[in-house]
Amino acid sequence: MNAGHATDGALAVVPEWTALVVWERSWTYRELEELTRRTGAALAAAGVGPGDRVALVNLGSALSIATIFACARLGAASAQMNAYLTPGELAQLVQLVGATVGVAGAPYLEGLAVAMSGPVLGAVEIESADPDAVPTTTGDADDTALVLFTSGTTGLPKPVAISHRVVADRLAYYGKPIDPDAPQVVDMMSAPIFHIGGTLGLFVSLYQGKKLVVLPKFDAGTWLDQVERHRVTQTFVVPTMLRRVLDHPRFASTDLGSLRSLNYGAAAAPVDVVRRAVDALPDVDFTNTFGQTETLGAYAALGPDDHRRGDRFGSVGRPLTGVEVRIVDPGTGEPVLEGGTGEFWVRAVQNTTSEWLHTGDTGWRDAEGYLFLSGRISDTINRGGEKFGPVEVEDVLRTHPLVADVGVVGVADPELGERVGAVVVASGPVTPSELVAHCSRHLSTYKVPEFLAFADELPVSVLGKLDRTELRARLSASPPIPRPTP
Repeated sequence: MNAGHATDGALAVVPEWTALVVWERSWTYRELEELTRRTGAALAAAGVGPGDRVALVNLGSALSIATIFACARLGAASAQMNAYLTPGELAQLVQLVGATVGVAGAPYLEGLAVAMSGPVLGAVEIESADPDAVPTTTGDADDTALVLFTSGTTGLPKPVAISHRVVADRLAYYGKPIDPDAPQVVDMMSAPIFHIGGTLGLFVSLYQGKKLVVLPKFDAGTWLDQVERHRVTQTFVVPTMLRRVLDHPRFASTDLGSLRSLNYGAAAAPVDVVRRAVDALPDVDFTNTFGQTETLGAYAALGPDDHRRGDRFGSVGRPLTGVEVRIVDPGTGEPVLEGGTGEFWVRAVQNTTSEWLHTGDTGWRDAEGYLFLSGRISDTINRGGEKFGPVEVEDVLRTHPLVADVGVVGVADPELGERVGAVVVASGPVTPSELVAHCSRHLSTYKVPEFLAFADELPVSVLGKLDRTELRARLSASPPIPRPTP
């Protein structure tokens, strides 16, 4: 199957159903197909052919989706780039993937044109193209269908090539026949389209003939409005989004009765946020999906029954069917003892590699097979040779009644290498010494924060992930806090 034809099933059975809604405009499956064909014709006229990479810079839109499908049909691949990057940063990614042609939304045309030497197409060029001039579809199996980038929190984002075969296998896992006599299900794309949660979600939704409401940029108030207005059935959010929705002053008064399924993931979810959400939306099936770009979404999940059970909110769930997970010492690759902490290695059909994928995530597995995350290897704190993940310290701080949110990192230190620092969002008056004393009652001495700063909210990336680089910058200017007297 060519990934660019993911909408063929809906086009054959329900062509007049709404495929996309973006703000005030909607497209049927027939209209999306015409836009895809116009996009393919425009790209081919610009010289795009098999094996080429097309830089795509835009927020969620019909133009973005048509470009993704059209590139795949041409045997090329769209390389979706974070729309908030500077021209200099975009230039690095363009060079990294060897993109020769670009497509951009109106606000990003100039920036992408600066970043690359080849032609950059916008809506004007694409809408004027002849849909009947599109070349015959080529490319499938192990050819690259699309390129996504990792988040790049510790350096330049890494391109991840995803084949047609991997997309097809993923769609087969989630897919089911389209019933033209059933009410149309309404999904909403809450995550950025250039994130795996956005891209995978759009493929699955359109493959299943759903109506996809696209939220180009997340805002909690807008999210609530769109769910209520379009009677959204299901969506995917990152934990930061979920917290902001729950905290919004209009949350209680908004009609969210249409919601049946809410998936969350892409970052560690604080237990208190999950518990609040489950209590506030008792009729919604919650799923924590755990994975990364290289696994094309989830390889483990904490399902609705687990959420109703209520005693595993700190877990990211159990491996999905057909997925193997090893937990190994990241230095030696040897399996850790049962219950020990190590790096997750994953092998599955959905992976972009056939070998064991070294995920960079660390954690442990309990006796029932549930996985628990302790952090990323790159986030591991090394205090004088004692190594541990920040999540453990964050979880303890969140148990303090006046801590609404917290982020923990290692702060560079000439003596010990790193010391523990925390940035806290407080819900009431509390002193650093009180928080240190709280940690001292629950953690080993070397894990207790020695630097602490307060903030109105934690810094996050456009993907909603905690920005630990910014946390370190804030803490580097903070004076150390005195340790409590034993």
